[in-house]
Order: sequence, then C-alpha cells, then structure tokens
Amino acid sequence: MGFHVSLFLLLACISSIWAQEVEYAVILVNGTQAVAKTDANYICATIDWWPHDKCNYNQCPWGYSSIINLDLSHPFLANTIQAFEHLRIRVGGSLQDAVLYDVGNLKTPCHPFRKMRDGLFGFSKGCLHMKRWDEVNDFFKKTGVLLTFGLNALHGRHQIRRRVWGGDWDSSNANDFITYTISKGHQIDSWEFGNELCGSGIGASVGAEQYGRDLIKLKSMINELYKNFNPKPILVAPGGFYDKQWYDKVLQVSGSLVVNAVTHHIYNLGAGVDRNLVNKILDPSHLSKVSETFSNLKQTIQTHGPWASAWIGESGGAYNSGRRNVSNTFVNSFWYLDQLGMAAKYDTRVYCRQTLIGGNYGLLDRTTFVPNPDYYSALLWHRLMGKEVLAVNTSASPYLRSYAHCSKGRAGITLLLINLSNHTRFDIGVQNSMNVNLHAKETTHHSKKSFTHGLKRNMLWVGTKASDGTSFREEYLLTPEDGNLQSKTMLLNGKPLQLTDDGDIPSLNPVLVDPNSLMTIAPLSIKFVAFPNFEASACK
Repeated sequence: MGFHVSLFLLLACISSIWAQEVEYAVILVNGTQAVAKTDANYICATIDWWPHDKCNYNQCPWGYSSIINLDLSHPFLANTIQAFEHLRIRVGGSLQDAVLYDVGNLKTPCHPFRKMRDGLFGFSKGCLHMKRWDEVNDFFKKTGVLLTFGLNALHGRHQIRRRVWGGDWDSSNANDFITYTISKGHQIDSWEFGNELCGSGIGASVGAEQYGRDLIKLKSMINELYKNFNPKPILVAPGGFYDKQWYDKVLQVSGSLVVNAVTHHIYNLGAGVDRNLVNKILDPSHLSKVSETFSNLKQTIQTHGPWASAWIGESGGAYNSGRRNVSNTFVNSFWYLDQLGMAAKYDTRVYCRQTLIGGNYGLLDRTTFVPNPDYYSALLWHRLMGKEVLAVNTSASPYLRSYAHCSKGRAGITLLLINLSNHTRFDIGVQNSMNVNLHAKETTHHSKKSFTHGLKRNMLWVGTKASDGTSFREEYLLTPEDGNLQSKTMLLNGKPLQLTDDGDIPSLNPVLVDPNSLMTIAPLSIKFVAFPNFEASACK
C-alpha cells in the first residue's frame, strides 16, 4: 500500500512539473521620473466600532476588537503596530455616525451599543467615554500611531425617508470632543467627516449640497480650535463609495482648501458569502476593474479639488466582514498587494485597510492577535516601497502583475511581482529605460536562448561596479505553507513568518542574488525584488 501511495505522489509531482509552463518576459522600468507619489506612511489600518455581537452569515467574527473594547494591553498589539514605526490608524467604520462623545453639554444619555431593529445597521447609538478615549490615546502615543478619527456626521439630523437624512449637522458634540482632545494634548493627524454617507449611502445618505455646507462648518471649527497650532490636523472626507456626481458637487460646494484629502472605499470582491472569492482574487481582469474608479476619482480631484489628495479610507476586499478561510489567508495577499500597487499608480496617498483586527480580514487574528499573511505583506511594502511610483511596461501576460517604486530610504528601486497563474512560471529580465530603448516587437521572445541573448545585449546594470562588493539584488519570495493558498501561514524565502517566543516580529531577511542571473517567479507566488544599484534619476 505504501509503495502505491509513494508511486502516486511521485507521478503527481512529475505531472506537476510537466504541466508547469514557462513564459519569458521583459519588464522595462522607467526611472527617469515618478508617475505618482504616495505618503511616506501609505499603509493604514482601521480600528472599527462594531460590538462583539455584529454578525454576518451566521457567524460573529468581530469579537472584542472595537475601539471601545479592544485589549490595549495585549503583548502582541503594541509590537505589531510599532513594527511600522508610525502606522496610520483610522478610527471609524459603519457605526461612527451613531457614536456619542460623553463630554460637555451632551443632551442625550450615553449608553453602549445594543441591537435595535430600527437603528443604524441594526444598532442603537453608542458611547465613547473620555476615560476610554484617554486610554486609547495613551496607547497610540506609546506606539507612534498617526491617528485619523472619523466624526459623527449624522448627529442632529433627522431621517426623511429610508436611508435619506436631512437637516444641518449639529456640531456641538464634536466641538466639545475636539476641545477636550486638545486640552488633554492628544495628537490627531486628521479628522474625517462621516462614514459612507455619499451618493445613495449604505446605512444612510446625506445630500451633496448639505454635506458640502457642513464641511465648511467643520473646517472653520478646526481652524478656530487649532488656531495656535502649526500644523493643524487636516480634514478628510467623505469616506464612502465613489459617486462622481456627488463627489463633484461636494468639492464645488465646499470650495477651495476645505477638504485636504478625498477618501473613498473599495470592496471590489463582492459579498463575503460569495464562494467564488478565490477565483475572483486570481482573475487579473477582475482585479483591474477597480482602476476605472481610481482614474475617475483622480479626474474629479484634478477638476474640482486640485488642492486635495486621494486616499483610500477603507478597503476590505469582500464586504460584510469578509470570508473566513479566504480573507484571512495567504490567497488574500494577491488581492491586497495588487490593490496597493494599482492604487499608488493613481496618486493615492494613503491606503487604509479594513481592519487592523476583527472581522475575517483583519491584519491580526481577532482572538490570538497573531499576524495574518496580509500583515507581513503590508509590512514588507512599508519597509521596501518608497513614495515615488515608477512606470512599468511588460511583455508578460496579465497574470504577472508588476509594480515598481523607488526603494524606501536608500538608492535603487524595488519591484513587486505577483504571479496569479496556477501553472505558469515567469522567467524575467528587468531593463532600465535610461539605458535601453525597447520597441514593442522586441519585447516578445520565443525561446530561452533568444531571451537571454536579448538580456545580454541590453543589460540593466550599466554603471554598476561589479567589484565594489555591493553587486546583488535582494529577493523576498512569499509563498503559502504546504502550497495551500488558504493557509494562514506565509513563508518568506521558504521560512514560516511567525512571532518569536517573546512576541516580536520575525526578521524579514532577503536572499541575495547575482544581479545578472535570470529572475524567476513560480506559479501562485509573490516576490519583492530590490535593486540597490538601479540607476533612477527619479529616486535621487
């Protein structure tokens, strides 16, 4: 019996090798100028308001992960945040417009969230006590967090009809809250106004003209309360799904220099209940559809708000808490890293993940606080990819996704390669547009011999000193444990990424490779490649 099993496994292995195809590709990187820029702290994560009994599809995956009940003393939490030096955290989400701040002249009782059929998303209003707010800010200060806080933009309004709200925003509770925040010395990087109130809304909507007038009120309030501060916190809005007509109108009504960052949300994988999520994640045409939203928002800002920058204020892939054993596993990193790369090309300055912890798509597991694969994906991006985005042209099929940035904090560039194919290995030559003028017909090679010959004729490493001891490239290969795409363990160059016994982040060390050797990326794998000696004038 053992012989037959071994023979079967051997034949399966041989079959797999035979089935694997090889595609030769050239990647041409233009290092002469940046085509877009991100903020230095591009990576962001949300801490939400959901109570523990928030449920979808007969599961309740949020646990105790909200800003109100999160265990700030958990030993892993501080370590995972501090690994980013200054991680941007957005406090916000679906219930933020139903939050009351227990401070000042609050005229209504301040109770915890509880289930209520007619409430926003099925919950009553909830309370943020100032003792808890102080504890949260002490933790954020300790861990170096850049804080974006979403204010209760529905406060004081009345419901006109289903999901449509009218009336002026009552700013008194927010005013008292911000005043208290300043008095305690709590540092806020940015205030966001409302959550998903734009267009037809999700749980609620507010008309564009009304919302624009309220933004003017909030900006005036921020300027007055922070009149002795320089710099002041910025104002970001509207934190919802892009609706061109609504977004255009808000920027027109609010006017020049009111909104500093235009935020929008992305859930382009559909509902978490969808059993087809893995196939969507590995479908390049599906992933690319969101580029139209990025492009349209960029045009809206250029036309109606050129003083503002574009932020993704929340992105969770699959909505309604994601999908268990998909959104929190290796396969989701294909989607996550591809979206980070694509958004950056459209001048998106900040990309905020929903969420740091909680749901099925937290960067950290909601029960153990152990990092999920996407956490390590985000951390590698943060450490390797600089602000300057470089243009990339490739001869490869759409299944090889490629993005290039100036390297972070040092010379050269870093490439992100994502192989979505389950059967094709890519053998890749990287060329520099400063040294090579490729014509389209020259980018297709039909054999390895002609491919490598082309590389030798048009070498990337013009100007590199092979004798100076620094001639290498760094490779960070990401694969799932045991080849299982839905594994919760990510391997870096074959080694599991796991917290140390002391709860510290493991070392994220590359493999050093001869720069003139052929670069490959296996099926269903991800690779960051840093080229320290790549000549790129945009990266000076």
